[in-house]
Amino acid sequence: MAATISPAIRKQLSSMKVAVIGSGISGAVCASTLAKNGVSVTIFESGRGPGGRMSQRREISEDGKELMFDHGAPFFSVSNNNSDAMALVHDWESKGIVSEWKQVFGSFDFASNKFLSIQQEGDAKKYVGVPGMNSICKALCNESGVKSMFGSGIAKLEWLEEEIPWLLSDSKGENVGRFDGVVASDKSIVSPRFTQVTGRPPPLDLNLVTELASKLQHIPVLPCFALMLAFKEPLSSIPLKGLSFKNSEILSWAHCDSTKPGRSTDSERWILHSTPDYANSVIAKTGLQKLSNETLNKISEEMFKEFQCSGLVSSLPFFKKAHRWGSAFPATSIAVEERCLWDRSRNLAICGDFCVSPNVEGAILSGLAAASKLLQTSSCL
Repeated sequence: MAATISPAIRKQLSSMKVAVIGSGISGAVCASTLAKNGVSVTIFESGRGPGGRMSQRREISEDGKELMFDHGAPFFSVSNNNSDAMALVHDWESKGIVSEWKQVFGSFDFASNKFLSIQQEGDAKKYVGVPGMNSICKALCNESGVKSMFGSGIAKLEWLEEEIPWLLSDSKGENVGRFDGVVASDKSIVSPRFTQVTGRPPPLDLNLVTELASKLQHIPVLPCFALMLAFKEPLSSIPLKGLSFKNSEILSWAHCDSTKPGRSTDSERWILHSTPDYANSVIAKTGLQKLSNETLNKISEEMFKEFQCSGLVSSLPFFKKAHRWGSAFPATSIAVEERCLWDRSRNLAICGDFCVSPNVEGAILSGLAAASKLLQTSSCL
């Protein structure tokens, strides 16, 4: 976490403007940390709300029932040796936006149709946002000193040799502001997959950051499909509320969303995650453009049929819908020791789970590191 800032330096930082691109947990943590130290922060998010893979999905069933799903990250844990991240989690707990999820987890083997390992008593605590996983990012994006611009994707980052050097433009080519520093917490800012989805080059020209380019040019990712299910009655044959799957070509994970603290129990809601291989096989046929309802329905049927083959499902859901995460998990970590990428000459930080580890804890640590770099450098000016 950033070092304590003296009043004199804090006054100096109050004139600094930083743009944070992306409102996932790494961007939100970075923005909040900067704002708490007096920096003026603007978050730019192409989506309708914050969270990234910690988003919560609102759906309406055929009978008009509202259903909420944590269709991305189901929970997160923090290692005791990461004191900065743990301090944040304890703060979030005290504010009621995070709670421990006290359920039994394990695994299920499709080959033997048996439950295997069950979590041990000493396993790390599992935390969830309350009332949704996106509650954490919502709270951070609404803190004093943070201005959040949702539905505002950044299409171009330009470096100008001027006093306020960064110029940001949106997809319409309109100028959205000048900034002293930039934090890119969304890997699509530099990823070729941005071009695959939008048909446009990534917003950040890697020629501007030649020292970082080799690490950024190719960040391999593992895609995933999430299937949201709602049942009228509990699936009583499943003793676990979170389970990984062994020996399935289609399913990797399932959890009962409605057992989390602060969630509605009007129905039992489950979320299934596909294997990366299954998701890759679909993407190889469809590309990364928006999927048709017909394709999504086919994916829903295939994933649910596999769930049924486990013998654990005793009834049909009254709601069933699939969602694609095209870049769900980074397959490598590019800045484990540094925890973020940093170009001091341009006041540019790049952070996210792809820097440290492919989980929420890694994203938190990377966001803290990015904020620390900006604060340390600015306080030396």
